[in-house]
Amino acid sequence: MKFDMGGSAAVFGAAKALAQIKPPGVEVHFIVAACENMISGTGMRPGDILTASNGKTIEVNNTDAEGRLTLADALVYACNQGVDKIIDLATLTGACVVALGPSIAGIFTPSDELAQEVAAASELSGEKFWRLPMEESYWEQMKSGVADMVNTGGRQGGSITAALFLKQFVDEKVQWMHIDMAGPVWNDKKRAATGFGVSTLVEWVLKNSSS
Repeated sequence: MKFDMGGSAAVFGAAKALAQIKPPGVEVHFIVAACENMISGTGMRPGDILTASNGKTIEVNNTDAEGRLTLADALVYACNQGVDKIIDLATLTGACVVALGPSIAGIFTPSDELAQEVAAASELSGEKFWRLPMEESYWEQMKSGVADMVNTGGRQGGSITAALFLKQFVDEKVQWMHIDMAGPVWNDKKRAATGFGVSTLVEWVLKNSSS
């Protein structure tokens, strides 16, 4: 779990940095939806129907797409804190690595303003991001006959359907961005994590502060 928890690690890294910088005039919440991921007799099975904390139901058609289930509840929790903006980070899909390669993270957001803010922060951090479309027609792949949605679509456009899944758990009044960082979170040559995302998050918060 040195790779798959890369999104949570970036959140903790940003929390440590911002705690030391103490930017004025901005309140930041750092939320990590951590839980045990071992196989057990109480583990979920294909076909199970789960109810998220906002009441929406999810048919599990792929038990390996488990991170998005806890992330969904984290997004609901974050919205309930009364925040104005949310950025979530996750090593969510191999599809994003296929699309953008090992050095670029995919970003998904309905908010052009938030996209511009993060683009400006990434210019300062030097980290690479590329905005991908939230193609609503792809939601057809995510429909279930027995629940509000399934937890994975088909192979095509997998990072987009994953982002559309997460969107179901975000209040429309909140500016939200999803960062799929499955590519740049890990350096294969060094066999080590890169810390990707921390610098951009810090720069973004500083831009939103009164400093």
